Amino acid sequence: MTQPDTPRLTVEDAVAAFSDRYRIEDILGAGGMATVFSARDDKLGRKVAIKVLHPDLGATVGIERFMRETEITAGLNHPHIVPVLDRGEAGGHLYFVMSLIEGETLGKVLRRDGGMDPNQVLRLLRDIVDGLEHAHSLGVVHRDIKPENVLLSGRHAM
Repeated sequence: MTQPDTPRLTVEDAVAAFSDRYRIEDILGAGGMATVFSARDDKLGRKVAIKVLHPDLGATVGIERFMRETEITAGLNHPHIVPVLDRGEAGGHLYFVMSLIEGETLGKVLRRDGGMDPNQVLRLLRDIVDGLEHAHSLGVVHRDIKPENVLLSGRHAM
């Protein structure tokens, strides 16, 4: 849920903060913890998503913990986990960069369609559980599983 008193990073701020490597294209979403931008990685020539923590959360987490946790997350290599490609601090904001996944969130699909075929639900649950099981086997706990955080790409969940 969005908190009205939490400062948000605007597209203009993001363009200024990331202009040395990433070309910001649009805002993909914003929530209580972060704003996610679509961008182009000019160094490697690929589309990415940049998740920028809101300053109050970044201050609470701390840069050392953030860097340690994103480094661990970047080590997760699984077909149902969105890869973390980069992380850092820019313009006073902690951020991490992920592969840009074309598709929709499970939450958006459920709101639009009102439900899903039971076979499709089982297939998506298998994908989600496989990814979580892999993360848990390496000591990583997601801590925020919800339909808005499950990306659907083709017939699979990430």
